[in-house]
Amino acid sequence: MIMPYDTITLLRRRHTMRGHDIAELRVFLAVLDHGGFRMAAPHLGMTPSAVSQSIRALEQRLGQRLLNRTTRSIAPTEAGQRLRMRITPALAEIAAAEGELLATLDCVTGRVRITAPSVGAEHALAPHLASFHAAYPDVKVEIVVSETLDDAVVGGFDGGLRLGESLGLGMRAIPIGGAVRMVVVAAPAYLADHGHPETPEALREHSCLNFLRPSTGVPWLWEFEKDGRCFNIEVDGPLISTDARVLLRAAIDGAGIAFLFEQDAASSIASGQVQTLLKDWTPQFPGYYLYYAGTRLVTPALRAFIDHLSKRRAS
Repeated sequence: MIMPYDTITLLRRRHTMRGHDIAELRVFLAVLDHGGFRMAAPHLGMTPSAVSQSIRALEQRLGQRLLNRTTRSIAPTEAGQRLRMRITPALAEIAAAEGELLATLDCVTGRVRITAPSVGAEHALAPHLASFHAAYPDVKVEIVVSETLDDAVVGGFDGGLRLGESLGLGMRAIPIGGAVRMVVVAAPAYLADHGHPETPEALREHSCLNFLRPSTGVPWLWEFEKDGRCFNIEVDGPLISTDARVLLRAAIDGAGIAFLFEQDAASSIASGQVQTLLKDWTPQFPGYYLYYAGTRLVTPALRAFIDHLSKRRAS
């Protein structure tokens, strides 16, 4: 049990913030960001034992438990979650101020953490990483692939990659990677046996291979547009997956019709393994945006990353 300091000590400490107090808060965030003491230790340049001692000192100083620990996981308590939400922007401001000073030395350093879905990470971010490293060798880029559309700010990320620019209050977004397109594909053998759907509504009579949205736990509605008419089709079939590669492989093998990003199916279309269907119903639409909190100071590392992606898109 965490025993609080006496009331007088707490009142005195409430108005005093020492350097190692801030360090303890940074350790606390790192433990949550990386999922445990042992995983956070290398990023902090500390031993797991030192990380654990720092957390205990922080809990002792604040007079309450901040983390629930089990043999398999670490999660914030209610008090820990409140602390996390309050100090994340504050420490980001401190990091930004330090980074701005470093930038005056013409040396951009630090880390950029981005959360992105797999397709966006592969096609909108990965092609630019080598050139960014060549331009900014002292900046470490960390891309965490997630399909659940986690809140980037709450998750301790500098930014996130999302389709479209419909974002929360106080967020900023820049377009990355250009327009994208969904395609309906099926193997020639499947089409020979079952025929070609001539309209999106006809897909309801076919075996469709569907994508499961991890953020909601429900299948993806297939979206179509033609002559200004936009609508969704709910389909059914023998397979549902959160991985587009699984759906493409099944489509190639003749299991049914899949609805995929064109980039994911491009090589299979070019080789003739699958054919595109309903082309007139699947126009391009605005692609990925990199979003970040406009209410925070942007660190030099993040600013360099944003500027680099913007220049590469324009070229």
